[in-house]
Amino acid sequence: MGAGNEIFGHLPSGEAVERIAIAGGGLTAHVLTWGTVIQDLRLEGHDAPLVLGFEDLPSYLDHSPYFGATPGRCANRIAGGRFTLDGTAYQLERNERGVTHLHGGSDGIGQRNWRVADQGADFVTLTLTDPAGRAGYPGNCVITCTYRLSGDGVLSVVYTATTDAPTPVNLCQHSYFNLDGGPDALDHEIRLVADHYLPVDEALIPTGDIRPVAGAPFDLTGWTSLRRQTEAGGVAFDHNFCLSTERRAKRLVGEVRSPLSGVSLDVLTTEPGVQLYTGAYVNVPVAGLGGRRYGPFAGFCLETQVWPDAVNHAGFPSAVLRPGETLRQETDYVFRKA
Repeated sequence: MGAGNEIFGHLPSGEAVERIAIAGGGLTAHVLTWGTVIQDLRLEGHDAPLVLGFEDLPSYLDHSPYFGATPGRCANRIAGGRFTLDGTAYQLERNERGVTHLHGGSDGIGQRNWRVADQGADFVTLTLTDPAGRAGYPGNCVITCTYRLSGDGVLSVVYTATTDAPTPVNLCQHSYFNLDGGPDALDHEIRLVADHYLPVDEALIPTGDIRPVAGAPFDLTGWTSLRRQTEAGGVAFDHNFCLSTERRAKRLVGEVRSPLSGVSLDVLTTEPGVQLYTGAYVNVPVAGLGGRRYGPFAGFCLETQVWPDAVNHAGFPSAVLRPGETLRQETDYVFRKA
């Protein structure tokens, strides 16, 4: 165990879960080896935590809706858990209501204990091998996650992955953010650099349409409050916003600000999509950080990733990783206080 690391708890197997502290650029973070969870994140000059989380491991094991984790091997949803790759049909675990495959399955990488590969005062790199056959996935997949507090208010997230057989891989950081510490984030204001979004069916699977945001509650191209978009006939967002048709050089894709606290968040990413989830279904029966209660809309997610169910849609960006390739996904979450 690295210097300054501590035991956060033990899994039912007896395996220890470490908590790693890193600091830099006005941010401090605590990271768990379990699921690469960002357990706590603080900005200098702002007392409240910037993320939703728990003070103890049992609360994560029993009640966490992926707070701060890295879900996968394939984040988001796959319709029916089915896909065909290079002529072979695969059936994945249907872990969401017995219908869809969600976030890599019931024992996905966001619910497993990773190993610390490297760390320093302002960064930690964790690694995990996701074995062939787990949840039905082909190929052994080696994944790394590096969190670095790399500059002025910057939380840098870098994922890499390699495989020994063709497989879908889609990773994302699943923190729920709250920029003022209030009971909900509905009065946060947001804008996204996205002209299109993916409509979904009743199982939250993309229909295949790529629809313009113009004239719909999905138009977040100008500053708007989450409350205005959610209430009075709006939508409870759990949708992918289309940024590009392939991975690109890291660029600004979204901004959020809290008028109450003056804290803002910029999101820059290489990824072709961002899933906005406003936490409509959050209802945690145990206390969170500092005794906070987490109900609906307590925090929002901006999950930068490949579009959901991409493996079943020829017109979507590819989520397939092949032997000899290295997947590299980069996202910066940049926090400032006015």
